[in-house]
Amino acid sequence: MKVLVAEDDPVTLRLLEATLRKWGYDVIGVRTGKEAEEVLLGKGARLAICDWMLPEISGPELCRRIRRAEGGSFIYIIILSARDRKEDLLEGLRAGADDYLTKPFDRQELEVRIRAGQRLLDLQQDLLGTQEKLTQMATHDGLTGLWNHQAILEALEREFARHIREHAPLAVAMADLDRFKQVNDTLGHLVGDAVLAEVAARMSSMIRPYDTLARYGGEEFLLLLPGCDGESAYRIAQRMKLAVSDRTITTSGGPVSLTVSIGVASTSDLPAASAPDLIRAADAAVYEAKREGRNCVARASA
Repeated sequence: MKVLVAEDDPVTLRLLEATLRKWGYDVIGVRTGKEAEEVLLGKGARLAICDWMLPEISGPELCRRIRRAEGGSFIYIIILSARDRKEDLLEGLRAGADDYLTKPFDRQELEVRIRAGQRLLDLQQDLLGTQEKLTQMATHDGLTGLWNHQAILEALEREFARHIREHAPLAVAMADLDRFKQVNDTLGHLVGDAVLAEVAARMSSMIRPYDTLARYGGEEFLLLLPGCDGESAYRIAQRMKLAVSDRTITTSGGPVSLTVSIGVASTSDLPAASAPDLIRAADAAVYEAKREGRNCVARASA
């Protein structure tokens, strides 16, 4: 772990650097509050030992600045000072310091404070990792890794509001795999799951970086296309269709040939009073593609 030491006294700075390195820490030593601020705001260290009296920016002021600026990544700050009054301790803690150590410091006491800070930071990192996993589980489909039904609907509402506000076109594409039930019935659901995952990967490779593809349900997928008119959305859907059907999918049950029917709906082609209007139009276009013989793209119009 990287530890920042901000100390204007060169003797104390060298002593702290040598001690911390002996304990296995990677040390960044600076002699002014401004340098310390640059390191901490640049994410150069997550644990800091700062002297109270620093040139340019004092230790307490440095704490205040870091607390105002830090985002989700927490920085643990220990104030080091010759001031030992209770009033000074309270001032340092109120400024945003996490701990307070008086000079001359005891090495064992310093190590205890440092280890406690490291444990807290490690715990926070574990909690952030868990939170990220829970967010992923809540918004993404576990099989394909795509956005799930609820998440894509919420994204569509946001994009539709932007479409109204900025008068930018917006399109959606609903994709439904043709005769997918036969894959599950003949080869089993495990093979079916593998096919769905591969189809999701192929379709994802055909879209723009700012598009959003989701597993809408079962063998249905919904693509959100911001800033896209009907013609552009139709071309993207055609690429997705070919990506699914142009080569077989290798599975444990043997090669699987699959096609997809896609319905496209865009605000440039039809008046849409709400986001659900686009969904309904794209869904109706899927049925039109099915009636036309499957393995094709149908474009909704007024």
